[in-house]
Amino acid sequence: MRKLLRFVQPSHQHTAFSATLLLISAVLLSRVIGYARDAYIAWAYGAGGATDAYVAAFTLPDFLNYIVAGGAASITFISIYTRFLAQKRDQDAQKTFSIIITVMTAVMIVGTIATEIFAPQFVRWFVGPGSSGKGFSPQQIELCVHLTRILLPAQIFFYVGGVVSAVLLSHRLFLFPAFGPIIYNLFIIVGGVIGGRHFGIASLAYGALIGSIAGPFLASVIGAAKIGTGYRPSFDVTNSAFREWVKLSIPLMLGVSLVTADDWILRHYASGGVGDITRLTFAKRLFAVPIAVLGQATGQASLPFFARLFNEKRLKEFAATVNDSVYRVAAASFLASAWMMVAALPLIDLVYRRGKFLFVDSQTSAIYFFWFSLSLVLWSAQGLYARAFYAAGDTLTPMVAVSVITLASMPVYSILFHTFGVVGLAWASDIGIGMNLVALACLLHYRKLISLREMRWLELGKAALTAAIAGGISYEVARVVPFATSGLGSRIADLTQLALVSVTWAAAVAAGLWLLRSELPGDLRRRKGTAYPEVAQVEAKEILGAGK
Repeated sequence: MRKLLRFVQPSHQHTAFSATLLLISAVLLSRVIGYARDAYIAWAYGAGGATDAYVAAFTLPDFLNYIVAGGAASITFISIYTRFLAQKRDQDAQKTFSIIITVMTAVMIVGTIATEIFAPQFVRWFVGPGSSGKGFSPQQIELCVHLTRILLPAQIFFYVGGVVSAVLLSHRLFLFPAFGPIIYNLFIIVGGVIGGRHFGIASLAYGALIGSIAGPFLASVIGAAKIGTGYRPSFDVTNSAFREWVKLSIPLMLGVSLVTADDWILRHYASGGVGDITRLTFAKRLFAVPIAVLGQATGQASLPFFARLFNEKRLKEFAATVNDSVYRVAAASFLASAWMMVAALPLIDLVYRRGKFLFVDSQTSAIYFFWFSLSLVLWSAQGLYARAFYAAGDTLTPMVAVSVITLASMPVYSILFHTFGVVGLAWASDIGIGMNLVALACLLHYRKLISLREMRWLELGKAALTAAIAGGISYEVARVVPFATSGLGSRIADLTQLALVSVTWAAAVAAGLWLLRSELPGDLRRRKGTAYPEVAQVEAKEILGAGK
């Protein structure tokens, strides 16, 4: 119990293992609350025009945050701040922190005012009727503009909270950053429940705005205050560390990664049919749960440790750690994908069907979820490869590469959408993120930051083969419990089929890994091998040294 209490103390400095465990737990909790948020939206508004407008309203705020901040707050700043801490230059670290906060907050405020003014023009271009005559109706466009303007100021608080979170992560303090998204999602639900009758779906946007202040912003600021992080307003743009940060951040600000642009592209093409954005987005959000657990949490925890190894010039350990992390995440993703693809319909139906979200909506969303699930390994692995570049202080190479991939993917989205409809967008998403992964992996290998030859390909092959067999067996078993042909579905059928699929999948995976003599179960169980084994060994030596 004492270890558990110490584990969740705000001031506890985490190891690579405990940081990953904490972030995975927080992500799971956040996704549970996110599910409650989406379930409430599905119940209250269904897959209709208002929900489409609400989902599309996040596009311009997300775009502002991406262009102005570019993820630089929590990526490039960590590398610089961590280096200062390693060199015992705490004053330089604090000064750089203050300059970045001051300058970029001013830029964000100006950007927010500009986008508030031009929001109608952007929305009409993004989702309005095009040459084909398809798109949002005038009423949907008016609602989308209104919701967009409510959501835009939240980006200021997301940005500042992101920079402060980077400070906490550099100090290996993960608790406050981990719970920011949880608080954010809670406020969206509270906003909808309290203000739904008076403000309609706009109550969700107001909840998101307040949640951005209470969650990502205040949670991180309180955590920083507890460790004595100082802030003094400064516009010293001539500071060398600030200029270095700008140099590293510009590629992230100007480049367009398909990881972010994918959602924008999906919303743009899906705006032609009522409810298409909502059904596609719900499928993508449920798919984002395993991405967050396997990719995002591991990636977020990995960056400070990757940066530490690289800054200490331990390049062989850096390369081995990146490869080892990708292997574990990819192998687990193969196995999870098999279960997700077979369980798509009962899972979607249980999660979303209620109120105005009907069984026919579940069937359509399940098709999208099935195809998204095929690319779980691609999404999870590419995040770790990207962070390997960022830890090495190279943002230009990956952003040029992913920008080229994004541009090359645009015709793929267009062709597949116009040929196969909305399901073609899910296929295009898989193809695009696959190209993204291959490009990052090959560039890391070319730059000799990692060696693809040293990847544990045999073990990955065993996991992929086991996943394919387990998925096939589970699919045949699932056919024993068909859904109601009336189109209404059945909760009992959902639960029965999900249980059968899960038990069969688990048994097939266990048997397959045992028969193939896979080392994956042992690799995942070992504490020091769970993540970043070289870092864990160094930390163990430091602990022993401190006890002398």
